[in-house]
Amino acid sequence: MSLPTPPAEVVWANLRADDRAWLLTLASRAGVGGVALVGGAVRDALLGETPLDLDVVIPAADVEALAAGTGLPFVFHPAFGNATVTLPDGRAVDLVRARRESYPVPGGNPVPLPGTLADDLWRRDFALNALALHLSPTGARTLLDEVGGLDDLHARVLRPLHAASFHEDASRLVRGARLAARLNLSAHPELLAQVPDALRMAGRTPRLWAELRLLLHEPRPGHAAGVLRDWGAGALLPATAVLDALDARRDAGADVPFTAYAAALLHAAPDPDDLAARLSLGDRPAALLERALSDTHFPEGTPERELRALLRPDAYPPLTGRDVLALGVPPGRGVGEALAHLAALRRAGQVRSPDAERAALKAFLATKDPHPRP
Repeated sequence: MSLPTPPAEVVWANLRADDRAWLLTLASRAGVGGVALVGGAVRDALLGETPLDLDVVIPAADVEALAAGTGLPFVFHPAFGNATVTLPDGRAVDLVRARRESYPVPGGNPVPLPGTLADDLWRRDFALNALALHLSPTGARTLLDEVGGLDDLHARVLRPLHAASFHEDASRLVRGARLAARLNLSAHPELLAQVPDALRMAGRTPRLWAELRLLLHEPRPGHAAGVLRDWGAGALLPATAVLDALDARRDAGADVPFTAYAAALLHAAPDPDDLAARLSLGDRPAALLERALSDTHFPEGTPERELRALLRPDAYPPLTGRDVLALGVPPGRGVGEALAHLAALRRAGQVRSPDAERAALKAFLATKDPHPRP
């Protein structure tokens, strides 16, 4: 019977070949501390996926000098001592100086302090995100699990690393819901115990709104919002039943963009303008919502039609200018008058189908003088 593959080799095998080569070169230049691939890339590789987003912790080397030595474009961030390197294929890789963090003001930005690789793993949000693949300068590979993340990953459990994790940063709650929905994870009791604290701190944590915006970019945003509801944090969002319906449409193959999910959320919000500002949604979702709620014709399969079917289930395709011409209205001002008349009847609820519009238009035309005076 063959022995199971060591976790470090599972991670290594699931990385892209060009990423493996780049990491080996980076480790050889980093000196005695080597480098460590950390976080989501290690987690996803252990789950059999090929990660594309790479985060690399540098335990000992000068991060700026190491980034410059790659010969690739990079941006250095002196406040945290980190660098963002752009790979030849356009992906961005963060080179992070190993550090500790403290939160002088809960909900605010953390204050970084120099630390070890172990410190860097302990500062993270969830145990299964605190795994690392360490590469020595010679390329030797070791999986580091300081916090029991490997067991959590096998059990598909999401567990915060600290008792005050959500108090320090309430956005971790939303990030956890996104992750749980995407990877089918269950909440550890410690996570559920911290939900009330996260809700108390939500208004003091600007990053939480950025995470809620990212939730709308998930493969199934309605499912992620449902995880928040199940965890007792549904108050962070307006009613999300339409998000669930959009998930079903996307599952069925419909093209449902981010803007459609954002528009649906605005429709459910007591104060859409305030929510749009908090989530930094821009103008496009509100404009899409306005079009979806209008009587303007849009082809099947468009986001406008998808939203209209959910938000106005009694809506029907109104008569168009072509339909009006077919009923005998001559081209010119009469077409606009006829369409305006029908729009007024729709707003008043006096017509509820194309047939009713045709009958109303015929009655309207019968009142017009067929021989108007010049």
